[in-house]
Amino acid sequence: MEDKIKGRTGNLGNKETMSFNIKRLLDSKRMNPHQFADTMGFKYTTVMNWIKANSYPRIDKIELMARYFGVDKSDLVEEYNPIKEKQSTTKQILDNIFNKLEKPRQDKVVAYAKSELDEQNKVVEIADYQIEKEYPYYDDAVSAGTGQYIGTSQRETITLPVDFDADYVVPVYGDSMEPEYHDGDYIFIESTVNLNDGEIGVFEYYGDTYVKQLILEDDHACLHSFNEKYKDMKVDADSDFRILGRVVGRYSE
Repeated sequence: MEDKIKGRTGNLGNKETMSFNIKRLLDSKRMNPHQFADTMGFKYTTVMNWIKANSYPRIDKIELMARYFGVDKSDLVEEYNPIKEKQSTTKQILDNIFNKLEKPRQDKVVAYAKSELDEQNKVVEIADYQIEKEYPYYDDAVSAGTGQYIGTSQRETITLPVDFDADYVVPVYGDSMEPEYHDGDYIFIESTVNLNDGEIGVFEYYGDTYVKQLILEDDHACLHSFNEKYKDMKVDADSDFRILGRVVGRYSE
């Protein structure tokens, strides 16, 4: 099903773990696979095969990626556990400092820690604070075949627990942008008519609205789908085509 714009890890194996970690690190740099492939000098199809868990990179490629992301190789090949990682690092620091102290000073640390624990137990528990932000939300304009622009459809409001600098939100329908964007995801759009090569945007193309990657060629452009099942949509001077905005974020429920 084509992605018209309208209204998901465990360690299952080395390839799946690698796939998850590459996507996680790309998200941290706000890069898409096409930009990453260009930066690293890798073939785009090779990068997509890693992301889709169809293949596993050689050790030299893993080392290159680790250096680029500024992480250890284990951060790519092992299952990611941020809570365990943070707890382990904190405990190591505390143990290292405590073991270097003389006995009287260790006793003071223990006494202080007990005092802090007592104070903590006196604190009345309150609900964790969670970000809630309202966004303009367009739903009906993204149905297939409507030919409506998002900006002229009925505007609603949606509240989501994420904070993006976006002008409006629309949902994704279809699988043509998997594995990056899934059916039912909310995408956050910055209104603009100017996009660079490789950026993800929302486009009006012959009356329908799509989320695609913009690829600029010498004499034309293409609307590219990450899912290899779908062919590129060619755009030239004669095309009924309009850029509606840039995708600046994604949220999955």
